[in-house]
Amino acid sequence: MAESRNNKQVHGNRKYEQLGQYRVKNTGKKMTTNQGLKISNDKDSVKAGIRGPTIMNDFHFREKMTHFDHERIPERVVHARGYAAHGEFELYHSMKKYTKAGFLQEPGSTTPVFVRFSTVVGNKGAMNTARDVRGFAAKFYTEEGNFDLVGNNMPVFFMQDAVKFPDLVHAIKPEPHHEMPQASAAHDTFWDWVANNQESAHMVMWLMSDRGIPRSWRMMEGFGVNTFRFVNEEGKATFVKFHWKPVLGVHSLVWDEAQTIGGKDPDFHRRDLWESIERGAYPVYELGVQMIDEDDEFMFDFDILDATKIWPEEIVPVQPIGKLTLNRNVDNVFAETEQVAYHPGNVVPGIDFTNDPLLQGRLFSYLDTQLIRLGGPNFTELPINRPVCPFHNNQRDGFGRHRIDVDQVSYHQNSLANNTPATSSPEEGGYTHYQEKVDGHIIQARSNSFKDFFSQARLFWNSMSPVEKKHIIDAFSFEVGKVNSRSVRQQVVDMFVKVDKAMATKIADNIGVDRPSGEHVPVSESSPAVSQAYTNRFPYSLKVGVLIGNGFHGKEVRYVLDTLQQYGVFIVFVGESLGTVTGDDGTQIEIDETFTTTDSTLLDALYVVGGSAEDEQKFQQNILSFIRDAYNHYKPIGVATTGQNYWQVSDMNALPGVVFAANNPDFGDEFIAAIAQQRFWNRKV
Repeated sequence: MAESRNNKQVHGNRKYEQLGQYRVKNTGKKMTTNQGLKISNDKDSVKAGIRGPTIMNDFHFREKMTHFDHERIPERVVHARGYAAHGEFELYHSMKKYTKAGFLQEPGSTTPVFVRFSTVVGNKGAMNTARDVRGFAAKFYTEEGNFDLVGNNMPVFFMQDAVKFPDLVHAIKPEPHHEMPQASAAHDTFWDWVANNQESAHMVMWLMSDRGIPRSWRMMEGFGVNTFRFVNEEGKATFVKFHWKPVLGVHSLVWDEAQTIGGKDPDFHRRDLWESIERGAYPVYELGVQMIDEDDEFMFDFDILDATKIWPEEIVPVQPIGKLTLNRNVDNVFAETEQVAYHPGNVVPGIDFTNDPLLQGRLFSYLDTQLIRLGGPNFTELPINRPVCPFHNNQRDGFGRHRIDVDQVSYHQNSLANNTPATSSPEEGGYTHYQEKVDGHIIQARSNSFKDFFSQARLFWNSMSPVEKKHIIDAFSFEVGKVNSRSVRQQVVDMFVKVDKAMATKIADNIGVDRPSGEHVPVSESSPAVSQAYTNRFPYSLKVGVLIGNGFHGKEVRYVLDTLQQYGVFIVFVGESLGTVTGDDGTQIEIDETFTTTDSTLLDALYVVGGSAEDEQKFQQNILSFIRDAYNHYKPIGVATTGQNYWQVSDMNALPGVVFAANNPDFGDEFIAAIAQQRFWNRKV
C-alpha cells in the first residue's frame, strides 16, 4: 500500500484505511503496460524503417493512445466545477430521542465524511468566483451504509416541484445559439425564466446577495434545502432540516473583487481549501438541525414542505449536534472528486423522506445521472463510493464490475443458499420506510399552501443590513442590465416590486426601464440569522500580504509577524522579485510572491512595510496600486513606520480599518482586530 502524502489525523478512519488498498505509488518503479509487461522504450513508436510509418504491432503505442483517447468522462450537467476533501464528523450528544440513525447515537463517536464543494452553472473550467449557488455535498460513511447530505450554500431553491428543474438549467446555462455567457446568470433566458416562474423570487434574492460570491468554502454555510424526517426506535417521526455552520463565520467577496479574482486565479476557492488543509488550518463546520413535531406541521404561515421557504431560525432554532472537520486533501482529483456519486436517496435507518415535491424529483434524478456519467450501474464499487460496511445483494454484471461474486445463486427467494443473502428485520437494522398515511386523488396540481411567492423574499430583504441591501441592488443592476430584451428587464422589475418598491425602483432606474407601479407585500418581520452582519469574525487563516523591500525595520517587523503568527494568520511576503530582502538589522526574509504573480484581490489584508528596491519607481507604484485596490475593497491595512510615506493625506490615521504603527504601542492588537473584522463598509470609496 502506498502511503498518502497528507495523512494527518486520519489513522483510525475506516474510509482512509479502505482507500489504502487502491492507492498506487509509481515513483521509483519500472514502467509497464497495463498488462504488467516492462517497457523498454516510451519515446519512439515502432516504425518500418527509421523514417517509415508506424506499424500496427506496436501494442504499447496503441494501449497508451487508446487509454488517452478515453480518459475523459462526461462532466456533471450541474455542479461540474468542484473540489473535495476528506474529514470526520464527531457527534456532540445523542439524538436517540429523535432518530435511530446509528452514527447519531453515541456522543463522541466519529464518522468518516467526504465533502465536495462546487459551483452550479459553470463547466469544469469555469472560474470559482462567479456569482452562483455553491454545492455543499457530504457523504457519511456510516456502519449502516452511506448517508448523503446533498445541499447548497443557500437554504431555499428556485422551484417547488422538480419537474421544472430541466427548464431552470436550460435557462441559466449558456444560450444555445451562441453558447454564451459561461458561468453566469446575466443573460436573457435566465431572467425570462425568473419573471415567468415567480416562485423563484426568494432564491433569486439569496443569489443576488453576498451569499452568491463567498470568500471561501470554509466561510459559507451549507443547507440540506429539503425537509426530511428523523424516525426513532418507537417509530415516531420528526420533521428535520439540516444546516452546516462554519466556525469561521460567513464571509463574502465584493463584486469587483470576485470578477478580478476570476481572471487572476480561476482556482481561488479550491486553492484556498487545499492550502488551508495542507497547513493544518482544518475547516470546521457544526452540523445543526431544525426540528418540527409532526403534530405542528400546519401551525406556520408557510408550508414546511415548500423548498422555496426557510424555517426562520428565530421561530425554529438550529440545534448544533456535532462538528465536521476536513483534515485531508484528496490523493487524486479524478479518482475521488470527479468519480464520487452523491444521491439524496442514500439514507440510513432513522432518516427518511417527506412529500417535499422537489425532494421527490431529486430522488430520481441523482441516481439516473450517474449511470451515464460513470458508465453504468457499478459506480457504487468505485473506491470513493464504496461503503465501509459490507454489502451483499443479488445485483450482477454490467460495465466495470469489480466484485467477483462466487455464489451459485443470484436471486431471491431461494432454497439453494438458504434464502441468502437474507433480508433484515427492523430490529436487525433493516431499513423500513416511515408509514405515513396518504389519502387523496391522483392530481397534477399544487397545494394552495405553496402559492405565496413573495412573503419570505420580503423577509429576506428586511433582514439585510444597509450595505447588504446596496449589494443586492448592485447585483440586480449588473445581472439584469446584461439582458438585451427590454421587455424581460421590465418584467423582472415588475416582479420584484412585490419584494420591495424602493429596491425595484432603483433597479429600474439603473437598467433603463419604467419604474414599477405595484407595491411590495405587507411583511414587516425580519430574520437576523440570514444576514452576514452578525457572523463570527476571526483572523485565523486569513491571508495577509506583507509588501516589503530592503532596509525595513527588522525589530518592528519581527514583532508584527510574531503577532500575526500567534493568531494563525497566513503570511505572504510580496516584493519586487523572488529572493530575499534584508532589514536594517540584518534580518532576512524570503519573498513568496512578486507584484506580478499575486494581486491585492487574492489577499485578505495588507501590511505595508515598504523599503527600497532596484527599480524604486516601479516598486512604489506597485505598492500604491495594491493599497488602492485593498482600500477600495474595504480591506484592513496595517502601515509600518517605514510605510508611512505612502499616505499623503494628513488625517489618514482616522480612516476606518487603516492601522498605523508609528507612535502606536497597540499596533499589533489593533491590526489583528482589523484583520478579524475583514471589511470596513463605512469607508468613503
